[in-house]
Amino acid sequence: MVRVPGRHRGRTLARLTTAAIAAALIGTSATVADAAVPAPVKTARKATAPTPAPILPLNGSVVSGDLYQYQPNGRGGLKPRQLVTDSWQSLDASVQIADGKKTGLYFRTLSHTLGYSNGSETTWIPGDWAQYDLLRSVGNVGGARQADLLARDRSGVLWLYLAKDDHTLTGRKRVGPGWNTYTQMAGQGDLTGDGKADLVAADRAGKLWLYKGTGDYKKPFAKRTLVGGGWNQFNHLLSTGDLTFDGKADLLARDKAGALWLYTGTGKASAPFKTKKKIGNSGWNQYVQLF
Repeated sequence: MVRVPGRHRGRTLARLTTAAIAAALIGTSATVADAAVPAPVKTARKATAPTPAPILPLNGSVVSGDLYQYQPNGRGGLKPRQLVTDSWQSLDASVQIADGKKTGLYFRTLSHTLGYSNGSETTWIPGDWAQYDLLRSVGNVGGARQADLLARDRSGVLWLYLAKDDHTLTGRKRVGPGWNTYTQMAGQGDLTGDGKADLVAADRAGKLWLYKGTGDYKKPFAKRTLVGGGWNQFNHLLSTGDLTFDGKADLLARDKAGALWLYTGTGKASAPFKTKKKIGNSGWNQYVQLF
């Protein structure tokens, strides 16, 4: 593992992670026998002190399989893209995570096998991952250090998988039904200033809702509150953490015309985002995955 001091370390490791996954897929058949979906389990979670939002790159893959990476410039914008690999067509879902200064990636292959890479090795995680139409991580929602995985099944039930120290996963915990009312879900850290990872979700009517994290895996989110309307102008929402280097988690939104917008985080639950700012004029619709 390459060691890089300070906040730049996470960005370097994230680049190595994507390259490692591509190499693993080229070198293997990327198939593994799926085990039954684990039953819910109870796991003791030890709370940790709040940390600033992670700083992660923005990645985008095109139909051909080329994966490009954009590093944040610290001023709310992005540096020019760089080609990471030409083999991303083997994956249908990619989820960046950050545990403090360490970063990694959960990914699902076209054969619906789930893997995790930390940049130096890849671990395959058994389970029926084909049943889910959405995979996300907003960070640690269970009270420990590791970033956990959220999965929505095709009936609209949201499930929580707590991550272990080695980033394998515990049995799933049912969060609740009705999540198929949302077309987009995103988050990467604390949006409300309380040190807990939060989630935002846009419904079909264009309303954006905030789910504050509780830090309790038994009930990971508080009752939703309305952020605002008009969000159906966007076809993709995501967060790479802190894009402005102020320690607060931000939100990115791609509109239907292919422009990219930044919603800078405020750290306040009553108004979690500032007015949107365009950071990409056009062309962002070329990406089939944006994470």
